[in-house]
Amino acid sequence: MIPSAPTVTISAPRGSIACVGLGMTLGSHLTPLARSHIEQADVVFAALSDGIVERWLERMHPDVRSLQPYYAQGKSRLKTYREWVAVMMAEVRAGKRVCAVFYGHPGVFAWSPHKVIEAARAEGFPAHMEPGISAEDCLYADLGIDPGRFGCQHFEASQLLFYERRIDPTAYLVLWQVGVVGNPSIARPDQNVAYRELLVEVLARDYPLDHELLIYRCATLPIEQPRVRRMTLRELTGADIPAEETVVLPPARALQRNAQLTARLAALDAEQVA
Repeated sequence: MIPSAPTVTISAPRGSIACVGLGMTLGSHLTPLARSHIEQADVVFAALSDGIVERWLERMHPDVRSLQPYYAQGKSRLKTYREWVAVMMAEVRAGKRVCAVFYGHPGVFAWSPHKVIEAARAEGFPAHMEPGISAEDCLYADLGIDPGRFGCQHFEASQLLFYERRIDPTAYLVLWQVGVVGNPSIARPDQNVAYRELLVEVLARDYPLDHELLIYRCATLPIEQPRVRRMTLRELTGADIPAEETVVLPPARALQRNAQLTARLAALDAEQVA
């Protein structure tokens, strides 16, 4: 009797996802690890700054799928981001090695990368986030800001309208997405003024209206230079500020020494010497 051949079980390929950062400036910020995730993926999803960057990415992989078409005029940004998670998870569940590429750092002011990693891990799929150079990193370099000198606060601008937040005017204040402040959709330019007036009203509690601020945009192409504009807080209401530009308020007050704690520290120092 001829023994039957052993049964060979071929398991289906196991899906995975890696969310990587492309950095801010095309070509110069991509890390070797991020490039490796892109090149080894079965499918690559892209949420990048513009079409030029997408076309550059397409030179690295034959199957790059843009996430930009999910945006629509008047459509909730959160709905768009949920759709991103759904389309990426569909490929993970199909057993694909998925790489999602985001401009800057995939975990900084980016809802979808955190959520898709959370969803993948909850279902038992390997998921990883690879950091990238963010707009914040470029901001420190281009504006000459050392966050360790006076301190630095970062807020998504709408949070100052939706929630009770405490601002310290002795530190730098960095406001992200001022261009769409208060509006959950991709707003039309003529919708922004009323929302911006409320933001200025909130900021005027801690800053004089003639306080100078900076409007910053980092370079996304090697041939570009960072864009920096100066204006007063009063002028912020009517300024043309695209969603990708960042508002920076330098300190408006000097640091105040804490006399009580300074005295206690001096006493501790004296005890160490004794």
